[in-house]
Amino acid sequence: MKVEEAGEKCQQVVNQVKKVIVGKEPVLEKVMLAILANSHILFEDYPGLAKTLLARSFAMSMGCDFSRIQFTPDLLPSDITGTYVYNVKNGEFDLRRGPVFTNILLADEINRAPPKTQAALLEAMQERQTTLDGKTHLLTDPFIVIATQNPIEYEGVYPLPEAQLDRFLVRLQLGYPNRAEEVEILKRRMQRGREDVQLEPAASAATILALQKTVEGIHVDDDVLGYVTDIVQATRAQRQVEVGASPRGSLAIFKMARARAVFHGRDFVIPDDVKEVAGPALMHRMIMKAESWVKGVDPRLVVDEILKAVPVPKAK
Repeated sequence: MKVEEAGEKCQQVVNQVKKVIVGKEPVLEKVMLAILANSHILFEDYPGLAKTLLARSFAMSMGCDFSRIQFTPDLLPSDITGTYVYNVKNGEFDLRRGPVFTNILLADEINRAPPKTQAALLEAMQERQTTLDGKTHLLTDPFIVIATQNPIEYEGVYPLPEAQLDRFLVRLQLGYPNRAEEVEILKRRMQRGREDVQLEPAASAATILALQKTVEGIHVDDDVLGYVTDIVQATRAQRQVEVGASPRGSLAIFKMARARAVFHGRDFVIPDDVKEVAGPALMHRMIMKAESWVKGVDPRLVVDEILKAVPVPKAK
């Protein structure tokens, strides 16, 4: 698929989602970029901000299968992956596939489940497969996990370990709508006349795979690669940060920047692509020092400081 055609198709998908999600264009773009990069997304925000609706809307707009798992303290790994069930008729064990066998998987309030259950997603997220009773089952492509967690409740939750946070390409926040946006939300609900939402698909699973393949052909100049590396290495020397981003952070920026180039119809990455995606790609990969955490230092501000300090490559 040509880059210009791929960019138009991405815009069509996002425009379909905009029929349901009011405002939040930068967030919608970054969700699309993560999908183009064939990677997973973590939403950390307050309840009621349409995170579930956003995930379902993207699935409908892309013509992909969608499953949702409500994480609870009593959720078992088999509730995610599925299990073998004895069939009385033929005397054999049949595979009952879990919700992980889908294209877009919404892991709602992922930090409510215990670590053993959270870990059931790790193999699926990293290897695109799941193992049941010693047998490996490949998942359907594309496979994207969109997880949510509530940042305001600290009782009865199990914070995601750093290793699992690292599996998410980006961490995003929707934030509250402004007054005009909230009025528009009410108007659309009144016009719709029902609670549920239906969107026409602007793509298909095969189209999404073709878009992801297009991303792999995007050129990144050596100077831009160096720029990405300088930004990530600067997180390791920042005074407010205990542990900086690993090379996986460099890869996250690299993948998101290439996806952004496709989204905007270019076959090459520019420094502005890197600047735009650095925050969502790095915020959850830095461990803040204790005093910074107590003072409530926002990791986004740390990334902003780094972007101001690191020299931008000059155009050739």
